[in-house]
Amino acid sequence: MEIPTVQLVSGDAMPRVGMGMWKVAPDACARVVHDAVDVGYRHFDCACDYANEEAVGHAMGAAIDAGQCDRSDLWITSKLWNTYHAREHVRPACERSLRDLGLDYLDLYLIHFPIAQRYVPFETRYPPEWLYDPEADSPKIELSRSPLHETWSAMEELVRDGLVRNIGVCNFGTSQLRDLLASAEIAPAVLQVETHPHLTQEKLLRFCNEEQIAYTAFSPLGALSYFSLGMAEEGEAVVESDVIRNVAKRVERTPAQIVLRWGLQRGTAIIPKSENRVRMAENLAIFDFELTQAEMDSISDLNRDRRFNDPGDFCEAAFNTFCPIYE
Repeated sequence: MEIPTVQLVSGDAMPRVGMGMWKVAPDACARVVHDAVDVGYRHFDCACDYANEEAVGHAMGAAIDAGQCDRSDLWITSKLWNTYHAREHVRPACERSLRDLGLDYLDLYLIHFPIAQRYVPFETRYPPEWLYDPEADSPKIELSRSPLHETWSAMEELVRDGLVRNIGVCNFGTSQLRDLLASAEIAPAVLQVETHPHLTQEKLLRFCNEEQIAYTAFSPLGALSYFSLGMAEEGEAVVESDVIRNVAKRVERTPAQIVLRWGLQRGTAIIPKSENRVRMAENLAIFDFELTQAEMDSISDLNRDRRFNDPGDFCEAAFNTFCPIYE
C-alpha cells in the first residue's frame, strides 16, 4: 500500500499516516513494528520520553534485515526532551536517539514541548521524564531558562551536520510559532499537536497552512488515547457520537475510520496508535472513500476545545508543578 505524502518545505515527502509509538512497552515493540510494517506503515513517530527507542530500533533493524522494507522507505521521527533544551545538550540528545534507534539520520526531529527543564545527565537517568529528582521529599519539575531561539539554533545545526533532515515542534501555539519564525534560519517543517473533532484547532491549522508548516495531528481519535491514563472521562469518546456513527453507517466503515478520514480531508497528517494488527490495517484503510462537505462540517461542529494532553493540568496533578503552556 502506498500512503499519500505531504511535501515539506525541504522538499521531502512525509507519509500522511504514521504509527505512534507512545505507550508501546519495550517488550511489545518487536511485534508492533513487525505488524505495522507488514500492513503498510512506513512512518513511525518516536520520542526519547517514550522510553522504548532502543527496542524500536532493534525492531526496525529486524524488519530491514528480513527484507520487509529498506531504510529509505521509512520515515522516522523523534523528539528532543525538555531537559535537553540548552544549546550544548541538543546534539548529544539527538545522538542518543540515533544510537538507540540504530540510525545514521532522523527524517524529522521535533522539540517535544515548549518547556525547558533542568538538565539531567544521561548517566543519572535516561529517559529523564518530568521529575528532576524522583527521590526528593517533595519531587517536582524544575525548570531552566533556556531560550527557545538558542534551542532552535542548535536544532538547525543538526540539519546542517546531516544528523537530521527536517526539524519542527510539538505542542506549540500560534504565538510561539510566530516567535520562532522571527529568528529561525531554517523554518519549522512540521507542527505536531493534539487535534481531533473535540479539539479542531481551526486557527492554528489555518496559520500553519499560510506559513507552509505541515500540520500533524497526534491523538487523532481523541479520548481513546487517554482513558488508560485517567485523563479522559466516560462519555468523551468522539467515536461514540451519533454524528460519527451515522456517517460510518452510510459509508460502511468504522467510527474510528470516519474520524481519521476527517483528519486527512482537513489536510493534516495523522498519527494513530494501535497494538492490534487488525486495527492497524483498519487505520490505513481510509483512502478509498470520501466524506461529503456537509459531513465534514458536522464533524467539525463537534468541537469542544477539549484538550486531553495539557501540561497545565497533568503536571500539577502528577508532578506537583503548575506548568501551563496554553491559555
